[in-house]
Amino acid sequence: MGIIGKAIIKCLGYFKQKTRPISYARGLGVKVGDGCIIESFNFGSEPWLISIGNHVEISGNVSFITHDGGTWVLRQNLKYHKVIKYGKIVIHDNVFIGYGAIILPGVDIGKNVIIGAGSIVTRDVPSNSVVAGNPAKVICSFDEYGRKCLEETPDYDEAAYKRDKKREVLRVLNHK
Repeated sequence: MGIIGKAIIKCLGYFKQKTRPISYARGLGVKVGDGCIIESFNFGSEPWLISIGNHVEISGNVSFITHDGGTWVLRQNLKYHKVIKYGKIVIHDNVFIGYGAIILPGVDIGKNVIIGAGSIVTRDVPSNSVVAGNPAKVICSFDEYGRKCLEETPDYDEAAYKRDKKREVLRVLNHK
């Protein structure tokens, strides 16, 4: 295949990644459950090591790193020539991963988890928790976060919100 053919295939892949990210991810070998939303991602060089449960939202620019690329440098030394390091990434049901988060190899993310934007997840995340930071740490429970959000939710008209989200949100924000 010539350069033009390869360029066309690359463009088609990019188009599918942007327009149909779930089917694109599945085509790469990522296991994706039902009811998921994927905005944009980098599944790295071993996407088949990633498993995503049901009702998971992956915000934009999230990276899944399934290997330790630093071992490449070690392999120059005869003593370490066979060193490799890979790890599966497992995301269970009902998880939200914020914009720009990075999930590192071998991480297991439990059920009912929220990961803050820009977080670097270096170890397992327990179920029913909210994590954020670098490295990501538990900052509160899932229920604590839910209660706080409920307390801060302004009084709004649900029917108006369903009819015209933009108008109702702006109305509520302008009445503060």
